[in-house]
Amino acid sequence: MEGYRCFWHGGKGYSGVAILLNATTCADPTTFAHPAFDLEQRIVTTDVRGVTIASIYVPNGGKDFAAKMAFLSAMDDFARSFQETGRTLLLCGDLNVTLTERDVHPKERKPRAIGQLPEERALLARIISRGLVDVGRALDPDNTDLFTWWAPWRNMKQRNIGWRLDYVLASTNLAGTADSCVVQREVGTSDHGPVVAVFRER
Repeated sequence: MEGYRCFWHGGKGYSGVAILLNATTCADPTTFAHPAFDLEQRIVTTDVRGVTIASIYVPNGGKDFAAKMAFLSAMDDFARSFQETGRTLLLCGDLNVTLTERDVHPKERKPRAIGQLPEERALLARIISRGLVDVGRALDPDNTDLFTWWAPWRNMKQRNIGWRLDYVLASTNLAGTADSCVVQREVGTSDHGPVVAVFRER
């Protein structure tokens, strides 16, 4: 993509992640890395101006729930390592978990649905407790219609009957510079809406 430095991490199959960096803003040489728990091209990281940015695609869990929980647990260890060393972290992507009941439209709430299970939510909450802020919710705390994914049938997207599965999680010091974090439901044809966060320069 013109004007951007792009790194795509994927392979044959269903998973893959990418990071695009503005070539002017991020002119210095950049190294992309993958934590040891990345076994299916599901996380890529890079460091920009003292912030480690991670693009993440958590397994859905429908075919292998244990693998999803193992990935989330490894993410928790990853986030904890940043908290313990005081480094700044930005986790972005499809985490495939709804954090609370209000992150699911009432018509879609199902007590035993993967993505809404208590054990998944507890792990995501634990990750956030590692010095991170759920930026979208922090900036829009009272919005009960804040969703990022809609089943691709019955005009669910147009009717905004969805789930919030995509997040921007930032270390507290970085989250304090966030001016906005919005879901662009009307953009594109994907069943997910882009989540766009804007931070002031630190």
